[in-house]
Amino acid sequence: MVAEAKQNGVATMAGSKAQLMSVKRREPTLVSPAEATPTGEQYYLSNLDQNIAVIVQTVYCFKCPSGRGNEGAADVLRDALARVLVHYHPLAGRLGISPEMKLTVECTGEGVPFVEAEAACDLALIGDLSTPDPAALGQLVYSVPGAKNILEMPPMTAQVTRFKCGGFSLGLAMNHCMFDGLGAMEFVEIADVSEMAALYGREELMYRSFCFDPDRLERVRGLALADGDLEKCTTFEALSGLVWRARTRALGLAPEQQTKLLFAVDGRRRFAPPLPKGYFGNGIVLTNALATAGDLLSAPVSRAAGKVQEAVRMVTDEYMRSAVDYFEATRARPSLASTLLITTWSRLAFNGADFGWGEPTMSGPVTLPEKEVILFLAHGKERKSINVLLGLPASAMDAFQELMDEI
Repeated sequence: MVAEAKQNGVATMAGSKAQLMSVKRREPTLVSPAEATPTGEQYYLSNLDQNIAVIVQTVYCFKCPSGRGNEGAADVLRDALARVLVHYHPLAGRLGISPEMKLTVECTGEGVPFVEAEAACDLALIGDLSTPDPAALGQLVYSVPGAKNILEMPPMTAQVTRFKCGGFSLGLAMNHCMFDGLGAMEFVEIADVSEMAALYGREELMYRSFCFDPDRLERVRGLALADGDLEKCTTFEALSGLVWRARTRALGLAPEQQTKLLFAVDGRRRFAPPLPKGYFGNGIVLTNALATAGDLLSAPVSRAAGKVQEAVRMVTDEYMRSAVDYFEATRARPSLASTLLITTWSRLAFNGADFGWGEPTMSGPVTLPEKEVILFLAHGKERKSINVLLGLPASAMDAFQELMDEI
């Protein structure tokens, strides 16, 4: 009963926040590049780009300095976007399909949908952006109404929302195939012997974030090194192993259930020769680790961390070129059955986005692109802490919380 009341309380609070925001959007306009750009041509996406046609939504919140309101925010950001599009003009185009059945960008130059909006509340109502809240934060990002598939969605949209207090937010929705995201990999299909699809179907998905400050991260590394199986490991390897193992236990997977951990490795420096600085497309591929639930849970954290370490070592120039060729031959997308996909934003300086009003007071993702995704996000002024963001069925989230409280 307590867990049910707790769950209902969280859902009610999220629902009331969304209602109080009451964001009203104006009609979208199109922002084209500020100068003439090539049109009538196709921008071909690499094989690495083909795998990641998902929309990633982020929100940046700004408090206006004393004496400076938010009335000019939309104009400033619209003009800035137009100037940026001169250098990244494919974002002003539209997705298409080539005769080879690959995604391409038609460089039409028609522009990025740009929306102005007003919220019926102060910026303070938004609260902490460290936990995704699709019902509330989704009002701050523009999605094309009625779009049935990725081809009906532009590569990017922007929304500027003004708040009663004088603050404002910038919401961006960008197609990940235009930027770093998931790459090709050797795919495994995995049977769902634990009936996870049924669990996700009958329970509400809850989102929470767990902060690991430097001291807590060092304790996690200590756990991974405690039994001497590993001579050394990175913070990412230790934290990924811990989270993979804890999520497996929280979901109550059957011992014989095969589980897969996916994560992206930056291949820019792993190619021979390395990709040039400023490369615009996707320069990363997925690598993977496999283990049964029983294997993960019967061993200490070092076992899971060691598997993460092995997956990192696999990514060489030969591996990355093989991944590109694999996608060329199969057109396969990654299966997410019984899978955890960790994506790391800990090195991305979202808080450094200064549009003329100083750095954002806060920024963060609107939601996670898939239920299997866990996000590592840098936290704190000095960016030395990591927030772990994830969504789980309510019962599993309570179990995961208990496991994290032990660290």
